[in-house]
Amino acid sequence: MTVKSSYAPGQFCWTDLMTTDPAAAKTFYTTLFGWTAEEMPFPGGSYTMFRKREHDVAGLGGQPPEEQSRGIPPHWNVYVSVDDINAVSAKAATLGGNILAPAFDVMDAGRMAILADPTGAVFFLWQPQKHIGATLWGEPGAPSWFELQTTDPEKAKAFYTALFGWSTGGDATYQEWIVNGEHVGGLLKIDPSWGQVPPNWSAYFTVENADDTVAKARGLGAKVYLGPKEIGGGGRFAVLSDPQGAVFSVYEEKRR
Repeated sequence: MTVKSSYAPGQFCWTDLMTTDPAAAKTFYTTLFGWTAEEMPFPGGSYTMFRKREHDVAGLGGQPPEEQSRGIPPHWNVYVSVDDINAVSAKAATLGGNILAPAFDVMDAGRMAILADPTGAVFFLWQPQKHIGATLWGEPGAPSWFELQTTDPEKAKAFYTALFGWSTGGDATYQEWIVNGEHVGGLLKIDPSWGQVPPNWSAYFTVENADDTVAKARGLGAKVYLGPKEIGGGGRFAVLSDPQGAVFSVYEEKRR
């Protein structure tokens, strides 16, 4: 178990779900992962904080109507912690990124900006104040990995390594993002056989047993795209979508 009290600049720190049916999604994920949910009202709306015991692990909000009108399905977002959100946003623009929403305050929780990399995958920057992000990492029910699927891995790699100082490892089939010596995410080329899949970031959540979790998810109305299957010698994973269509993955770490 990893309890977090802070994140270094460039580390993944948070994930949240934007969905068309927050109430149904809340029921699905609390049942699947054993999360509790607390409503956090704010002017003009509310945000759900998912918790595992006393720890914040993920968030949930209603998908903006403008996204729905453009045919964007419900989705999980990925956040990267930064210490100067304005400077990082400006640097991203010089590297070919697109600033979709300039930095703004999220009450006293922190500052957020929404960007797209040069291949079109959307990601978020987070400059923490009172909210650092997930306070639990890698334990069942908590986030553990983030994966970029893109049409141009080399262009994406050049962008993120220059922007955040990440390095990469792995092979031509699957590369891994390395932050401060820690393997924290993956980089995968979109295969044409997948259909019309745009470049995107996706979230993985650790589970005790991937097969049991997938069976439970099916019973709750989820769709299973892949697995559960072995991933190297490290464990088992599966790719699913919730009943509203948001794609996510689960990962069972191999016991040592």
